[in-house]
Amino acid sequence: MALDAPGVTVVHDDDPRVPGDGPPGRFARWRPLWPVALSLLPLGLLGLASWYGRHVRPSADEWCFLPVVREDGISGLIGTFWFTDNGRLANGLLVGLYAEFPVGGHQWFGLVSGLVMLALLWALTVQVLRRTGRRVPRGVPLLVAATVCAVFLFATPNTYKTFYWPAASVSHTLAPVLACAAALPLLCARGRTGRVAALATVVAAGVFLGTLSEEASVVALVVLSGVVLFAHRIFTERARRFARTWSLAGAAGVAVGTLLLVTSPGSRNRRDRYGAETTSMLAPESLLGSLRGYAQILETVLTTWQYAGAVAVGVLLGLVARGRRGAAPVLLPPRPLFLVGLGTLTFLVSGYLCTVITYPVFGMKVVTTERTWNDYLLLYVLLLVAAGAFIGRTLRPHLAGWRTGAAKAAAAAVCAVAVVGLVGPLVGLGQDMRVRAERWDRQDRFLREGAERGATELPYTPLSVGRMLEPFSREGRRKWPAQCVADYYRLDEVTYSTRLP
Repeated sequence: MALDAPGVTVVHDDDPRVPGDGPPGRFARWRPLWPVALSLLPLGLLGLASWYGRHVRPSADEWCFLPVVREDGISGLIGTFWFTDNGRLANGLLVGLYAEFPVGGHQWFGLVSGLVMLALLWALTVQVLRRTGRRVPRGVPLLVAATVCAVFLFATPNTYKTFYWPAASVSHTLAPVLACAAALPLLCARGRTGRVAALATVVAAGVFLGTLSEEASVVALVVLSGVVLFAHRIFTERARRFARTWSLAGAAGVAVGTLLLVTSPGSRNRRDRYGAETTSMLAPESLLGSLRGYAQILETVLTTWQYAGAVAVGVLLGLVARGRRGAAPVLLPPRPLFLVGLGTLTFLVSGYLCTVITYPVFGMKVVTTERTWNDYLLLYVLLLVAAGAFIGRTLRPHLAGWRTGAAKAAAAAVCAVAVVGLVGPLVGLGQDMRVRAERWDRQDRFLREGAERGATELPYTPLSVGRMLEPFSREGRRKWPAQCVADYYRLDEVTYSTRLP
């Protein structure tokens, strides 16, 4: 036996110490390490992406966040969000935490957020396996979590806005992972105290999520509604009632947070800016436009072959998982077709609703605003893992001897190929980021030195990466956020220039 995580006992089926197997051979001693070895691929990809994070520099909205935090602190930014920008209190808090360390906060954000997401998904995988009464070889939960993380972050059409742009990551990448993490106290609950703590946590998490991301809140509400409606087909009788209570508590928290957000002065200002007060998301033309946009988004997602890595790691999980002696599962015996069908419906509905609420702001640009997809793409990746696990579980009784090893090897190969397929685009993006960082630093020195000499107006050359907005886009016709750049460097104005100083 070995401990895969604190308090979780994992028994290895191929452990050479199992009685009756005889003396272990040399290969048998190393065989349990294959999940750890395979997990090095997605972990290596995460490490490479984090290393490229040192080339991240402020852009777009962050030009406006940094002067506010410098002058008024994190509380000042929270106030700006609430009264002026968008009403997202929790968003202002998280943005303020990295904006407190201007350039350094941007450089370290990818590493820190990546580790947080990996740790939360790892813990979630361990607890789900434990609560479903399954045991797996050491390292499998880490492999599953790392693969989910890698595919979720880097199979997207725009990795920069998903992983490297802190403002977007806080709202649309980190938010759905934090929503999933709210289930950890539920999965760990023991006795009445544990259940009360789980309820309090999910209410607080719901309020926080409601003031962090509208789209992630929609996904959470759809998922929680599914649990309430179909708990009798998912949970055992002893767990059913509390699962419904917990889900209703979480939905209430999200509702309170969303109400705070939509009634805030900042949210009203945002709707006025984008004309959303006159463009109803429920108007027939808006609903049809959302449907057309969502169909194009689905076409892109469903034809991204690297998502096969999530299915493959799920198949591996299904092939190696076994029942745990003495476990008291909280789930009914799995009904693969029903659960996958319910998960697919949840994904499709939540994705469409997210498109509906963003369409009045972006119009058909929802198709190219990939960062807003992430709120429901995490659900998609988890659904693929679950579907793969059911496939592996179904295949297992029909495999014996070398066939089992061949099935595992094939799934591992697909997983590896999918992860390796993400390396090329990431390397290309890393090179683009390095070039921008060098130019950004050069211009940064020029503007700082000019401000120190007493200059009040200096030229600025737009430096974009990953289709990020910069001051003077559209060949200088659009100035936003030029005034924020001037404020950052303590200048009165910056003017459009095509040549770096």
